[in-house]
Amino acid sequence: MRQYTPKNDIQKKSYHTDRFYVAPTLAKEPVSNDSTFASDLSSLSNVVEVKDAYIQAGHLVIYINKEDNVSAIKHLKEIRAYNYMMELSAIDYIATQGGFEIFYEMLSMSKHKRLRVKCFVAKDDAIASVEPLFRMADWSEREMFDMYGVTVKNHPYMKRLLMPDDWQGHPLLKTYPLIGDEAAQWYEVDKIFGKEARDVIGPELRDAAQVDRYDTQRFARLGHEVPKGTDITNGNEPDTPIRYQEEGGVKLFGKTLVTPFDEIETKQLKERK
Repeated sequence: MRQYTPKNDIQKKSYHTDRFYVAPTLAKEPVSNDSTFASDLSSLSNVVEVKDAYIQAGHLVIYINKEDNVSAIKHLKEIRAYNYMMELSAIDYIATQGGFEIFYEMLSMSKHKRLRVKCFVAKDDAIASVEPLFRMADWSEREMFDMYGVTVKNHPYMKRLLMPDDWQGHPLLKTYPLIGDEAAQWYEVDKIFGKEARDVIGPELRDAAQVDRYDTQRFARLGHEVPKGTDITNGNEPDTPIRYQEEGGVKLFGKTLVTPFDEIETKQLKERK
């Protein structure tokens, strides 16, 4: 597979302008406002270094060092009764901070409380697996590696989860093109038919909004449908009247429910009323 050339400056060329609404940051409250969270934080502070902590949207958010992720999660699970891990993943801050923010969302069923543990991992660094503590972390950590390229140490089966093993790049990075790179466009052709078939088949159309007149040999081109395989290179393309509904309208028990649509009688407004 041909290596994709990273577009490292893509985030600096943001297409957003001032006309787009930017949601304000949620308010941060001191941990002392909640006695349960204050007790949880005090207990965790005796085990690992807490770099920052606050309450946001009813969640306790705790920042720690990446080396302490296993110790912190273990303490919260076994001592502080946060017995469910709801989610874990990464956020791409490579362009602005040179790495990823890793977060672990935890839930205590007995206390009816949620907290989020966060830490920062540099781009080429790795983080320890929490799979021995929560089995759900198995696929979540594999997905994080697959989509973002974050390496997880001591994982029982660290390989791609969604993409093929020989896929180039990580699709959820902000530098990854929305319609895939060159390798993605040729992946199915190369894998199934071989590179020698590229000139015959052509690249895969990965843009969901793209409309190709010759896609599927014009088998379902509205108004110009032709049977599959019909030669239309010399203008042998019949006009097929566009039908929006059943001929004669829609009837039920002899009564017309929807009158027949007549394209000639329709009117198009040139401007809003």
